[in-house]
Amino acid sequence: MENDLTDILASAAGDSEAYRRLVKAFEPQIARLMWRFTRDKTECEILVQDVFVEAFFSLKNYRGQGPFLHWLNKIATRVGYRFWKQQERNKIFIDVEDFEAIDVKANTDDQIDSTEAAQALHKLLAKLPADDRLVLTLMYFEDCTIETIADRMAWTKAGTKMRAMRARAKLKKIAEKENFSERFEWIK
Repeated sequence: MENDLTDILASAAGDSEAYRRLVKAFEPQIARLMWRFTRDKTECEILVQDVFVEAFFSLKNYRGQGPFLHWLNKIATRVGYRFWKQQERNKIFIDVEDFEAIDVKANTDDQIDSTEAAQALHKLLAKLPADDRLVLTLMYFEDCTIETIADRMAWTKAGTKMRAMRARAKLKKIAEKENFSERFEWIK
């Protein structure tokens, strides 16, 4: 943490080598978070780069009241959210039919492979509006609390709870419409 603070101060003063060290230290965590926003490797790399560019220009606003990674996560979440909003504006939606059908009934153990389940959930989430997708992704993939999500997105706690409740209802409705609830018992 002390080295981070030294590098943060040096970076804010224009030391590019110090900023390179910060990027190297935090890039894996940010890349993992950005992977939640896109499953395309190239897009993910671009998003990670966007996070660090935005962070660089915002370093003067970092107050050091919390861990640097939390501050970066806040920026990353907003970058990912903007990415989803842009995807919505461009009407790029992933249809379930575009993916291989997952036949759970063919599985003799009646258990869902975790990769198949993750793919199915990602397909369903892709059909949600960006704010709904964001709140569910942060809650269930990043294990963020309502308070953390509210803080990252500058939402109220009550509003965040309501968004989560509505997002789960929308996800369930989409799953039923796409017959996912028949194939995947865990969606119900």
